[in-house]
Amino acid sequence: MALLGKILIADDDQNVLELVKLYGEREGFDVICINNGDTALAAFEQENPNVVILDIMLPGVDGLTLCRNLRSIRMIPVIMLTAKGEEADRVLGLEMGADDYVSKPFSPRELMARVKAVLRRGQPVDAAAAEKLKFPGLEIQTDTRKVLVDGQEVKITPKEFDLLYYLAQNPRRVYSREKLLEAVWGYDYFGEDRTVDVHIRRLRAKLSTLAHDYLTTVWGVGYQLTPPPEEEETTP
Repeated sequence: MALLGKILIADDDQNVLELVKLYGEREGFDVICINNGDTALAAFEQENPNVVILDIMLPGVDGLTLCRNLRSIRMIPVIMLTAKGEEADRVLGLEMGADDYVSKPFSPRELMARVKAVLRRGQPVDAAAAEKLKFPGLEIQTDTRKVLVDGQEVKITPKEFDLLYYLAQNPRRVYSREKLLEAVWGYDYFGEDRTVDVHIRRLRAKLSTLAHDYLTTVWGVGYQLTPPPEEEETTP
C-alpha cells in the first residue's frame, strides 16, 4: 500500500495512541505517537508530518498552546481532540487555528475520515484548473492556496482558505451556516454553527487592513462575500 502521508498525534492516553496508530497504519499512514506536550514540537520539526492530531489536555505544554506554536511554523492541518460536550474547548481550539475537532470518545474510522478530508482539501489545484480570484486589495490563488492582502501574503489555515474561496466563487451570494458546514467541512462533518462563526471571525481579523469589509453577516441567514460594487474580477 502506498504511503498516504504522515500523522503526528500527541495524547497522554496510551489506548488512544495505539488505536490511532492501528487504524492509521491500516489506512496507509505513517503514525508518529507522542504522549506529552513537551516533546511534541521537537517531533513536529523532526518528522515533518502532513497532519497533526492534538489532545487539548496534554501534560506539559497543552494542546492549545501547541496548536498556536505549530501555526507559527507552518500552516499544517490540525485536528483537536476534546472532551465530549466541552463546547468552550472546541471553540478555543478553533480560535487557536485548528481546522477540525473530534470529541472523545471517538470512532477511529471517523477520525481517519477527518484526516483524509483535511489532507484532500489542502492539496494544490491542478495547473489546468488553477485560477486567481481577484478583488480590490484581495487576491486568492487556488494553485498555491495563498491569500494576498494589498499584495502581501497573509498566513491562513487550510480551512480558512477553503471557506474564503468557497464564498469568493459566488460573490454576494448568501450561504447559511449549514450550507457552509456541508460544503467546506464535508457531508460527514458533525460540527456546529459556532464552527463557521469562529472561522469567519478569524478571517475578518486577517482581512482587517482592507478598506472594504468583504465578509458580511446576513442576520438570521448566514454569510456572504461582498466586494466593492462592479470592481471584482476573476483571472484564469
